[in-house]
Amino acid sequence: MKSLKSNAHLLILSWFFIALFSNFSAYAQAVETGNPSPLKFPTPKGIVNQLFYLQRDPNTNTIICELNVDKDGEVIANNPIKVYWLRYGEKGEKEDLSYIQRKFAYGIQAKAIGNDQYELRFVSHKKLPMYLVKSTEDKKYHVYVTVNNKKIQLERIFLRIEGGSFWLPNVKYVELKGINTANKTPTIERIKV
Repeated sequence: MKSLKSNAHLLILSWFFIALFSNFSAYAQAVETGNPSPLKFPTPKGIVNQLFYLQRDPNTNTIICELNVDKDGEVIANNPIKVYWLRYGEKGEKEDLSYIQRKFAYGIQAKAIGNDQYELRFVSHKKLPMYLVKSTEDKKYHVYVTVNNKKIQLERIFLRIEGGSFWLPNVKYVELKGINTANKTPTIERIKV
């Protein structure tokens, strides 16, 4: 029964993510302060190779996107990103994505584009490319995304969901939080859906 209930929750989350990004006639804009989530979300800490994380209503469970390295610290070229849950609602347990989540919602496809760089796309939304690149400044890998002509070193993605139904959630916006690479200042860009 718990497995069935868990699979139902996973299916819901998949539909949330698909619905969120399926209509990219949405536009990005500078962040507004209205309509914040009523939940207080924890910030993941102590994850050595964390690149960014994804959070969404209706709970605090968090998707971690981590650099996938071998025992020598080298990026695994055919699978450079590890994606998994931190189940804050269940004592912070680490858990792999389910098959449905990996294939239809939160999985990330990576394509090598040369010079140890990778193009990344969520399986549920291929219209917003992200790039895994080794920084010339700190010599570490980071994920970058361009929104509103701003190149952002990505730290967090947040999906705001307010109501709706099992099959058709009401996704209000997506927030992309990180560092504006042009001036090294924190920035938040919001994509309305």
